[in-house]
Amino acid sequence: MLDTSRETVPAADAPAEEPRGCLFALSQPPLMIFLGVIGCLLLMAAVHDLFVL
Repeated sequence: MLDTSRETVPAADAPAEEPRGCLFALSQPPLMIFLGVIGCLLLMAAVHDLFVL
């Protein structure tokens, strides 16, 4: 017979979503490119301050 009850049954075979943290965010290429550019600018500024005049 067809079950017509309105109760929600949790899906047993649905995979549970894992929380995504910092390492997931750092694995994104645009973020790494941005951080690399900022790091290069900071490094160039530091080298300029130390070694130029």
